[in-house]
Amino acid sequence: MAATPAPPTAPPKPTWDPRKPEPPFPWLRPTIRIRLTLLYGGMFLIAGILLLSIIYLLAAQALHDGSGQSFKVIGTNITITSETCPQLQGATDNSQLNEMLKQCNAVQRQHALDDLLSRSLGALLGLAVIAFAFGYAMAGRVLSPLGRITRTARAVAGSDLSRRIELDGPDDELKELADTFDDMLERLERAFTAQQRFVGNASHELRTPLAINRTLLEVHLSDPTAPVELQQLGKTLLATNERSEQLVEGLLLLARSDNQIVERKAVDLAEVASQAIDQVHAEAEATGVEIRSSSEPAVVQGNGVLLERVALNLVQNAVRYNVPEGGWVEVTTRVQHGQAVLEVSNTGPVVPAYEIDNLFEPFRRLRTERTGSDKGVGLGLSIVRSVARAHGGHVSARPREGGGLVMRFTLPV
Repeated sequence: MAATPAPPTAPPKPTWDPRKPEPPFPWLRPTIRIRLTLLYGGMFLIAGILLLSIIYLLAAQALHDGSGQSFKVIGTNITITSETCPQLQGATDNSQLNEMLKQCNAVQRQHALDDLLSRSLGALLGLAVIAFAFGYAMAGRVLSPLGRITRTARAVAGSDLSRRIELDGPDDELKELADTFDDMLERLERAFTAQQRFVGNASHELRTPLAINRTLLEVHLSDPTAPVELQQLGKTLLATNERSEQLVEGLLLLARSDNQIVERKAVDLAEVASQAIDQVHAEAEATGVEIRSSSEPAVVQGNGVLLERVALNLVQNAVRYNVPEGGWVEVTTRVQHGQAVLEVSNTGPVVPAYEIDNLFEPFRRLRTERTGSDKGVGLGLSIVRSVARAHGGHVSARPREGGGLVMRFTLPV
């Protein structure tokens, strides 16, 4: 009878722990609490020793001055004189002399104590100034890693995710914070890199089929022998394809503009607004909307392409969401309170104040009259807000009395 095979043995358990090993004596770790305790405790001890030594020397000097009475015997009648106690000259017997000596000693002790007090206060004031200066310098040295962490965080806020703190020194709470921050930056950099790669791939994968569809539709529409019904269907599909292309472009622009702008150049908002007006002029004439402009130079540091898109979106919205007859759009640029301002006002339907915030959300519309296919894809103001945040600026809207909106786009100069 054949023997049954032995069951397979389980694989050995790992003997290593992926977690960071703890030191054998964790209470000996040079934490900031221990370092500050030793630092300020040592400073207090040194200051106390110095103050005690100074007071001892001053007291010795005061006692020496207080006991320094000099007496002089004149003549055979033993007349006692003293420069520090001149009233001794009027003493006629021993009891009166002893009483005057006691009074003189009391006066001398009082003078010595007053002098000791004034000198001690001066020494204490000097030590306090030295202690504050030394403490300020030492606190700056201890907290210098926090300044390094802050500077790195500011650099990262400008979209420089490649920066790292790489703090060296003792293994204390600040180094642990810096290492944790570096790990977080590493993950953020990988996430943003993956996002940029996805945007690039999506840009290619989404644009290519839409461009092919547009080409095929245009080829079929160029055929003069095509039936009328087929031409009408082709025009409808071409308009739908164009709307899809606008949607894709808006989504990609929105994804790119969410980040901070690293490379900035001088851009004049007045020039940007003028170009936007030129691009929308034909559409405004077709709809009977008058465009008025009042431009003053307003130069900012930013991305010219994104700022052109901001001005174009604001002016296009102002033209498209207007009244059927007698409408107007006013575009102004100026520098006000240290900020460059691009303001676009228009006539139009009455907009409730509580609906203003919804206008800046992607695909959020105010009412059904704002959802027509000829009025964009619902990303215009979302892109404007995203570009404003990327440039460190702000965009706001308020209802205009009588209907319409006043859009205010501001950037730091």
